[in-house]
Amino acid sequence: MTIGLHTIRQTYRRSFIGPFWITISMGVMVAAIGVLYGQIFKIEVREYLPYLAAGFFSWGLISSLVNEGCQTFNGAENLIKQLNAPLSTHAYRVVWSNFLTAMHTIWVFVAVALVFPVAVGWSWLLAVLGIALILLNGLWVALLLGLLSARFRDIPMIVGSIVQVLFFMTPIFWQVDMLPGRSVLLDGNPFYHFVTVVRSPLLGQVPAFEHWIVIFGVTIVGWTLTLLAYTAYRWRIPYWV
Repeated sequence: MTIGLHTIRQTYRRSFIGPFWITISMGVMVAAIGVLYGQIFKIEVREYLPYLAAGFFSWGLISSLVNEGCQTFNGAENLIKQLNAPLSTHAYRVVWSNFLTAMHTIWVFVAVALVFPVAVGWSWLLAVLGIALILLNGLWVALLLGLLSARFRDIPMIVGSIVQVLFFMTPIFWQVDMLPGRSVLLDGNPFYHFVTVVRSPLLGQVPAFEHWIVIFGVTIVGWTLTLLAYTAYRWRIPYWV
């Protein structure tokens, strides 16, 4: 937690408002895209902006965990070679620092929800559960992708390209009912399910049971593969970085 907080401070040192630049940039993006695409899709702004703000918040947390997870060990090369600490510490740092960053962006949704009233109820507790599941999966992603990226330096570029493509294939700024037939490209996209279990509760809706099934399946499979790979190859990480 201390290293994660230090990472954020180093990133925004000598900045007047620090990490709140993330809040401002996301707020501008939500407002601009909301007005433009609201007209293109013929959706009322009071309905579209909360949907968009909740989607960007969820996606921002997920994508940053995946992208920065690739640099879990490569980015901590000096610490790994000089500090006698468990290597998993660096994965915890990635998850914690990205969680803190996400807590700055959620204020955009709060502001939008105050302007365009959103139903507040017990479903918001499911959003907390959704965020916890994202962080739990973010930990195995940081360990596994960090391990692979330390061995194969092309992995971060490949993952970054895939995440960029999935941004457009995931209903962030477009709605699910705009895709006829609910194609396998949507239901087979795990990012869609993770976004939904956070966005839907924030909008006062309860996510369908199928989303939870997919997420728990991804969690079990992901952690199983990660523990097998990490247990076998973690001792090589200091030599790879």
